[in-house]
Order: sequence, then C-alpha cells, then structure tokens
Amino acid sequence: MQDPLLIAGREYHSRLLVGTGKYKDFDETREAVLASGAQIVTVAVRRVNIGQNAGEPSLLEALPLKEFTYLPNTAGCYTADEAVRTLRLARELLDGHDLVKLEVLGDQTTLFPNMPETLKAAGTLVREGFKVMVYCSDDPIQAKMLEDIGVVAVMPLASLIGSGMGILNPWNLQLIIQHAKVPVIVDAGVGTASDAAIAMELGCDGVLINTAIAKAQQPVLMAGAMKKAVEAGREAFLAGRMPRKFYSASPSSPTAGLIGS
Repeated sequence: MQDPLLIAGREYHSRLLVGTGKYKDFDETREAVLASGAQIVTVAVRRVNIGQNAGEPSLLEALPLKEFTYLPNTAGCYTADEAVRTLRLARELLDGHDLVKLEVLGDQTTLFPNMPETLKAAGTLVREGFKVMVYCSDDPIQAKMLEDIGVVAVMPLASLIGSGMGILNPWNLQLIIQHAKVPVIVDAGVGTASDAAIAMELGCDGVLINTAIAKAQQPVLMAGAMKKAVEAGREAFLAGRMPRKFYSASPSSPTAGLIGS
C-alpha cells in the first residue's frame, strides 16, 4: 500500500469507487465489483435493499460488510431534509455506520446538484457526526465552501450523471484539486476507461463509477478496464508527463557521434 487513498482517516489501496445500481441482478453486481478491485461501494438507500425491506434479497448478501466499505448515498433526494432523513436511516440499518455520500439533485432531467440544498444538508450531517463525501458541481468556490463545512471529500461531476460524456471542464477540476485539502473524487459522467485515466492524470484522488460499468455490454469486463485505467492514470500523474510543445526539433535519439559526422 505505497500510495493509498486516505478518506476520513482510513487507507484504501484502490482509488476506484463503484456504484451498485443498474445491474441485472446481485450476482452480476458482485462479479463486477470484484473485477473492479474496488473496496468502497456506493448504495442508493432509497432504491437498493440493505435491510429496510425484510424478506427481500439484500445487497448485504452479495457484498458483505466484512469485505467492503459501504457508502450509503442519497440518490433520488431533491431536498436537504430528504437527504438527511435518508442517511439517518442508513446509519440505523448499518449499525452506526457514519461514512456517507450526500447528493441533493436539482431536477429529474439533468440530475445536476442543487448546491444550496447540498450545502444545507452537509452542515446538518457534519454536526450530527457523519463523515460526508459530497457530490457537487465543478465550481471551485462551492467545493471550498463544502470543505469549510467539514466534509471528508468533495466529488465534482465530470459531466451529467449517466451521460457518459467524460470530463467536459478539466480546468475547473484542476482549480478544485489545486486548492482542496480533502480528497477530490470525480463523480458522474465517466463513460469509458480513457475518461477515468484522464481524471486521474489531472490529479484527482479517485473516481466513482456506476453507469459506465453497469450499462456496458459486458459489465464485468468493463469493470476490469476501469481498474486498470485508474491505476495507469494515477501512475502517470505521479510520474509527471513531459511538457506540451507545439513544435520541437529535439530528436528522440542522440545525434552526436553518428557515422560520417
């Protein structure tokens, strides 16, 4: 664990976080999560059974808590009050679990975050002792406001949830990364492995992916591709890329000592 991801005081060897929705069944969910190498899995409390629906199959059977860190999220919430109630329920269902993902959506068409409500909910949850990771816009000012509230990670979108459009504004992401003192994890918009690699090359601490894996033609194969992309992107970031040049006359091979020179 030479380059661990540190969130809320805990180390993780994988920088890929994955969602658990949109798969055909829990068996496929487990196969994809294992192929991804992820240790943190997000769970939409309002949509996936983790014990609130007695007698129904539970995600806990496919992905036991002893093997994975659960990140209950508030997908489908449109107000701060809804989001706070949902995460209070998750904490009760998971025996006091306090690491959560907050998302408060603005509308059902774009699923863009409602930042005023997000900030309001974040403040309440932090005061109640939750360790909050937050889905947010790629606005550096809003990200700083969330950090000042006391969240443990900011999760700016790359593009709209489920769009697969990739990173549309790398400049804003870089501004957030440069000033953040908490992990920055790209959330939403990743469509394929190259998008994940680019996020990591920019300096993001991690990537959260759901739809790009679950809705791939072969989800398990795509999960493995995302694992490799995140690892390669992180290594490229640490290595430091060569400077970009419009034109360079410097050859790749040395010219001194050539025959006939």
